[in-house]
Parts: sequence; C-alpha cells; structure tokens
Amino acid sequence: MYHNQPGPTTPPTSSTIPTSSPTPTSSSTQGAPAAPQQPNPYPYPHPHPQPAPAPAPVHSSPAPPPAAPNPPSTPAPAPAPSPSPSHSTPASPPPSPSPPKPAPAPSQPAPAPAPSHPSSPPAGGPGFGSAISYSPYNADNTCKSTSQVASDLAKVTGYEVIRLYGTDCNQIANVLSAVKGKGVSLFLGIFDIHQVQSESQTLIDAVKGDWSVVNTVSVGNELVNNGGASVGQVTGAIGQARGILRGAGYNGPVVTVDTMVAMKNNPALCTASDFCAINCHAFFDGKTPADQSGPFVANWAKMVSEAAGGKTVVVTETGWPSQGYEPHFTIPSSQNMIITDYHSRQTNGLAVPSQENQQAAVASIKQHFATNAILYSSFNNMWKKDSASTFGAERYWGILGPAPSG
Repeated sequence: MYHNQPGPTTPPTSSTIPTSSPTPTSSSTQGAPAAPQQPNPYPYPHPHPQPAPAPAPVHSSPAPPPAAPNPPSTPAPAPAPSPSPSHSTPASPPPSPSPPKPAPAPSQPAPAPAPSHPSSPPAGGPGFGSAISYSPYNADNTCKSTSQVASDLAKVTGYEVIRLYGTDCNQIANVLSAVKGKGVSLFLGIFDIHQVQSESQTLIDAVKGDWSVVNTVSVGNELVNNGGASVGQVTGAIGQARGILRGAGYNGPVVTVDTMVAMKNNPALCTASDFCAINCHAFFDGKTPADQSGPFVANWAKMVSEAAGGKTVVVTETGWPSQGYEPHFTIPSSQNMIITDYHSRQTNGLAVPSQENQQAAVASIKQHFATNAILYSSFNNMWKKDSASTFGAERYWGILGPAPSG
C-alpha cells in the first residue's frame, strides 16, 4: 500500500505516505473497517487460462460436413440418368460419413490450453505460486551495482516471480542477469506515467526480445491513492504502455497497481488493467493482529473483485514489518533535570512490528494465498524514510532481513 518506490532519480522520501494524507495508511478509515476483519478467504483462479486462441481450433471444419449432405440433394433432382440414381444415393452418403472422420479433430482442443503465447491479454491473472519484491537502492539513495544486485538475489531462492518497481539503475538487466537460468520471471514496473514512452523503451531494450522472462508489466504504483494522478491519467497511461509493448511483441498482462481501498473505490482502474492489482497490508489496519493477515487480505481481495464485476485480483504487495521505532522521544529524569533519549517500539493498535509477528503474518498469508500474492519485501529498504503514518517501520519490511550488499 504504502510503499511507492521511486528510484534515486525520484527521492525515495516521497515513497512513503504523505503525512498530510494519513488516510491511506489505515484501511480502517476508508469506510470498510468491519469487512477486513471477517475471515473470508477468497478463492483465486490461478492457471493463467488465456482462452483466446482456443476457440480458433474448434473452427468450422465440422461445419463443412453438414454442408456435404446438400450436394446429394442437388444431384438428386437431376436424376436424368435413371440407372445411376440407384447407386448415386449411396455413393454420396459415403463422402458425407468420411467428413465426420475430421470430427476426431476435436482432439485439437488439446492445443487450446497450449497458448502460452497469448494473442490477447489473459483474463485469469499471471498465475504464479510464489513471489517477492526487490528494490536495487543503497541507503544513500544511490543505485546498487550489478555485483551488489547479484549478491542480494543469490539469497532470494524459492520464488517464481520477482517484482520490480521501475526501470532506473539498469535494474531490469541486472536482475535478469542475476536470475538467469533459475526459472524466475519478472513482474516489471513503469514507475513514472509521464515517461511511459521512455520507460517502455528501456524495458524493451533490457528484455532483448525474450518476453518469456516477463510475467506482468505494471504502470504506476499507488498513484490514485497518494494523489499523484487521476484515474483518467492512470488508465490513459495503461493504454499507452500496452500499445507500445504489444508493438514490441509482448502479449502478457499490463496493469496498474494501487491500494485495495483506491482500487475498490475506483473500479475503472481494474477495468483498464488485465487483472486487479492491489497492495494490501493488514499492519496498517490497526485492528488486525499479525496472525490474521491472511483472512484480512483475502477479504479485501474478494471485495475488490466484487466491485470490479468478478475480475481476478492479484495481491502485488503484502507483508508485515519486523520492527518499528519512533525515532526519538524525551522523558525528564526523576530530578526533572536530565533529559534521556529513548527509542520505543511503535505499534498501530493491534498491529505490532516484530520478527515473530512478521513470521506469523507471512504464514497466514501463505495459508490463504497459494497463488497470486507478492510478499513485500525481500530485504529491508534502508533508503526509505519514516513518517508518523508508517509507525517507524517503513525500512523494516524485509522478509529476509538486511540485504547482503548493505
């Protein structure tokens, strides 16, 4: 939700939720506080159906056989040679049975599932079983090098998909190099919707025509939620990006990502996307403990799908922070003379950041999402900044802890 990730070119300080609009940080304030607490798991379609090419194989080859009976009727009215009618009637039926032999061509529905190269956007979501996000930035906002990215991703194992947020820092090429041969595909991002043309071209150049390594392309992250763009601007950018990418040979999903609240309240974002992509964190609800994260996220996914007419929902960020501290506060000593600095753990109601709670939250999420959920994040993001709305936890969402490269 709350983790817009501009690269160093766009200061990451803006990636946290604006203090002036705390509303997004707590979905409980968005008018549906009760709903998220109902443990109502949502069954997700997952296998990436893409039936578009399927109907084609069942083309009208069976239809010609029915047409074959008509030819006999034409010869029948012309029975001038009366010797032939006795056998011409049987003669024309044999041709008509032989067309039914093509009827075994219904074995060609087998090719229908085969379209792993869709000619139109899939309707069932990207269909991955395990996924996690990654950001290639150092604590000082500089770009991580190729070797640093390789060092980090050597520790990211057991995931089918890695989500990236932008095209800066040569991150697509660096990540592709790091995961080469590991069967990992990327959920890529065009971060700045005002630079769709240039970011799309950067993405195209990095992929070098091998679209098999791309699971999905997102256009914008939480822009409607944080007031960075209007619904119309975002949907326009989706269409622009889709056109550019289709022209370059990419036929996979193109979506925008926003918070569950923004997506539910603005179903046009879903309509313009090939599936509904939501960032959803139980931590920001304040009324949901860590071990209920799975039901919380599943219930929101269900509500978003219903708002979008039953469209597939993919959770593009979900997780729990391992720690959260208020930077500093001061308390006078008993003599009211000395001021002592303390760091205290920040909590958000029932949501308490800790390693134990992070593990409980992730276990609950995995229990409710066998597919189509991306954990946030692989490592702590020390380049981020905290505000009152992030409860001192913005840097500490790393499922794997500190990044090996620092």
